[in-house]
Amino acid sequence: MQPEARRGWDSSFVDFSAVTKSRVLQALRASYPDSSPAEDRSWTVNIPLLQAEVRESMQADQSIQTCTAVLEYQLPMELRRPDAVLLVRGGIVILELKGEVDANDAAIDQAHAYARDLRNYHRSCHDREVSPVVVPTRMRGPQRFERDVHVCPADRLDELINELDSEGDHAVDPAEFLAAEAYKPLPSLVTAARKLFFEKKPPQLWRSIANTDDAVCAVQRIIQEARATQTRRLVLLTGVPGAGKTLVGLRVAHAPGMNPTDGEGESPGTIFLSGNGPLVDVLQYVLESKVFVRPVKAYVNRHKNQRSLVPSENVVIFDEAQRAHDAERVSEVHGAKGQQSEPELLIEFAERRPDWAVVVGLIGNGQEIHVGEEGGIGLWVRALASTSAPGSWLVHGPRTMQNAFDGLQFSVDDSLNLGQTIRSHMATELHEYVGRLLRRRPDAAASLLPIARRLEHEGHDLRITRRLDQAKAYLKERYADHSEARFGLVASSRDKDLEPVCGIPNSWNATRSVRYGPWYNDPESHGEGRSCRHLETCVTEFGAQGLELDAVLLAWGTDFVLRDGSWSNDRARGYKAPGPSNPWQLRANAYRVLLTRGRDAHVVFVPELSCLDETYSYLVACGFRPLKA
Repeated sequence: MQPEARRGWDSSFVDFSAVTKSRVLQALRASYPDSSPAEDRSWTVNIPLLQAEVRESMQADQSIQTCTAVLEYQLPMELRRPDAVLLVRGGIVILELKGEVDANDAAIDQAHAYARDLRNYHRSCHDREVSPVVVPTRMRGPQRFERDVHVCPADRLDELINELDSEGDHAVDPAEFLAAEAYKPLPSLVTAARKLFFEKKPPQLWRSIANTDDAVCAVQRIIQEARATQTRRLVLLTGVPGAGKTLVGLRVAHAPGMNPTDGEGESPGTIFLSGNGPLVDVLQYVLESKVFVRPVKAYVNRHKNQRSLVPSENVVIFDEAQRAHDAERVSEVHGAKGQQSEPELLIEFAERRPDWAVVVGLIGNGQEIHVGEEGGIGLWVRALASTSAPGSWLVHGPRTMQNAFDGLQFSVDDSLNLGQTIRSHMATELHEYVGRLLRRRPDAAASLLPIARRLEHEGHDLRITRRLDQAKAYLKERYADHSEARFGLVASSRDKDLEPVCGIPNSWNATRSVRYGPWYNDPESHGEGRSCRHLETCVTEFGAQGLELDAVLLAWGTDFVLRDGSWSNDRARGYKAPGPSNPWQLRANAYRVLLTRGRDAHVVFVPELSCLDETYSYLVACGFRPLKA
């Protein structure tokens, strides 16, 4: 028999309505022995309520008695549990029972997220209607439909069950629904990396793995060609934030046969480099090893002053290659003498190999946030053009890059562009929405509102408030039953008013003490303030780029405000001389990063400062829903 998903109870409607409450309670307690007293009290109250409503549904339509009730179904590989899942013939009904007089934002968004994930990641739900229902057990009056969620008083639940059932459709097979392997959620980058390295195979995802398959195959094919022909290649993979560029690099770097330690004979050496210190810290912390991901600074420092040192790796994968440092920044960060940028150094190191070499650059769009990163793709063009033998290199990339490499050998491969985000579940328009929102003179709110509503329909919540305590309470309540979820406080590094006015610790002195590994991964119980879930410590764009959370609490600063219809950075904290060439663009990129880190939701806190009034009004008009009082 195949393994089954964990749950507290499952049976047909007719059996569930007839069984004693004590027997159901016994089964729930046996399945979840660590349940809290509050959960037990909730079960005691809600079991007879559900039994009564199911009984009344069958009285209205006896044919529904063969449908199935599942209580406390735990989503496989997670800890989340909807209160009840009803397998009716027309589809799946998800019930969240709350001892309240009405449904608040957290309850509605929680139920919507359950429906989104079952619809997207459970094979029994792909082609069926999945209906989320919040049942405030003290509610009186008619049911309503709010943001794709039914809000239904307990005494009307029987009517809704019959309404959502469809006699013409066959019911979901309970055995198929409860199979553990039927639900394959989209993991975060860190979870994916853990599976890659510990299981030595790509994570088995329902959709997201397919989004990176073509790119992985293309890069592997180019590496094989370079090896067979003893040639040098530069591979540039582009993509929107959250599209899986880092996952592609990790899959290529650690695929069987890509390292000599795999026992594959003449395997090429491969190294995965990242200039993103927080990403390196997080992966090394979770994997309890420093061998899988290396900082680019250490690699450059090892080779730059030893010109006779030949790299042991044929393949170098450089994450976030659009953020490569220019020559001036290299001199400052690496202490390197001379006038070479990071791309020039990596190309030079690769040319020391007497046989063949491949440099893979993973390039994000609009994510340059450091001084010295503004050169972007131009640094790679100049790196090849300035080498002693530019004709010995063949560049591979998507068609959109071809013109930039005019005069150099370029091979078009559009599978080297990842145009769809997998970070925010199926909210595929988030990147476009944020991009249009952050133009120097942003798009009219009326043109962005429909996108926001589609994002909401797809399960990505955009919320806003001017009260920090309200934003924190929303997140803590929304994820109270999901201990594995990670939500955290983020803010711009160049704001200078959030800390003194609101107590947001986003200054350099406050954020430098944040340990990214524990912050992104530890539960609330592991030390006060270590976990992002405490919402006490803050990370800036530098600590958030390339990483993700289930939900983000973004404290909007005064360094990027809407003034007379245009975004201004006049109040931003200044840079040391000589400073960036385009400080406004770095601010826009910083907020682009901060607004695309969440998988489920982005909650924006806008302080009660008059200079932020226009910003708040615009964001609301663009579709950010104010949290209810």
